[in-house]
Amino acid sequence: MVRLRGWERARVRVLAVVLAVLGVQVGWLVAPAYACGCGAMVPDARQRIAVSSEVSVLRWDGRQEQIVMRLTVVGDADRAAWIMPVPHRATVDLGDPALFDELSATVAPAHRTRHHFWPQSGDWPLSSGGDTAEAPPAAGASGPSGVDVVGRQRLGPFDVARLTATDPGALDGWLRANGFAFPDRLKGALQPYVNRHWEYVAIRLAPKTAGTALRGELDPLHLTFAADGPVYPMRLSHLARTPQSLGLYVLADHRMEPRTAIGGDRPRVVFAGRLDSPKGALAALSSGTPYLTAVAQEFPDPSRIDSDHELRRAAADTPYQQVIYSDRLLTVAGIPAWLLTVGGALVLVATVATLSAVRRSRRPVVPPPPVQPPPPLRPPSAPIG
Repeated sequence: MVRLRGWERARVRVLAVVLAVLGVQVGWLVAPAYACGCGAMVPDARQRIAVSSEVSVLRWDGRQEQIVMRLTVVGDADRAAWIMPVPHRATVDLGDPALFDELSATVAPAHRTRHHFWPQSGDWPLSSGGDTAEAPPAAGASGPSGVDVVGRQRLGPFDVARLTATDPGALDGWLRANGFAFPDRLKGALQPYVNRHWEYVAIRLAPKTAGTALRGELDPLHLTFAADGPVYPMRLSHLARTPQSLGLYVLADHRMEPRTAIGGDRPRVVFAGRLDSPKGALAALSSGTPYLTAVAQEFPDPSRIDSDHELRRAAADTPYQQVIYSDRLLTVAGIPAWLLTVGGALVLVATVATLSAVRRSRRPVVPPPPVQPPPPLRPPSAPIG
């Protein structure tokens, strides 16, 4: 048996701690993200995939809902399956990527300049110069026993199947028949949708080049289905192992808002307003639903997500746009206004003082009153003899 000296044992303990920390960090980096804000992402059992960004557009006209979504994924998986619950039968098409660029430009913050009189940090003479300001997410086909594939189509890199099922095991069978392991914990997560008789859009993602990992922005998908009210499926996101972010654009007749936070941070409205002369893909999608509301929300602890996002009309159609202010020192002809003001005040004071001195110097000198000589002294009286 080899005995280690005290300092050697200490080095071994330190090395063990470092390796343990590195192991945890690597585990975080490769941990699969089985859920995203809109459904469940299921990779091959031996591979990993994560949704790094998800942006969706929800259009609601009072009877029908449309969702256009774009996912950005990272990982080493060259295959993955994605499940999206929907309240009624859906049609699926490819979306126009230009839609998201047009929306991003529409909701971009306004930039305005705000002037200040007195110098602040970064203004002369409080800095030595330089700009320190900083620039301020086939019909009728049947599948395995227990699942009915009511539609099957190929859309770019997506193999899309529209499914009905009476229990989560039906989806398990469909995924296993296509070569994917089905996470046991996802079965329970799907049970609320089964109880409500929702249907499913199952999507098999595969890159155009075989063996190439799924990375970057995927082509947008456009789902259309009937709905009793605007809803954005989020319940499956509570399976995510890492914090989640949601960016949701809502097109409707009026300003919209989520009914609750569903376990995340308070939803933030980053834009609200009627669209003025939209163009391109945005004009086509927003026809009849001209009011755009953009909502952002963070989910630090996805396990707290307990429902789908149900949307409702806001109390008022109050417009809102983020404003980024650039603070600038007020100048006149390139000269700081405060310097002109202070300098002018000093000149004025000096001028007044000078004029006062000159005025005093020009006043006539009043001669002193004449000096009156004292009266003469009386001579002493002669003595009486």
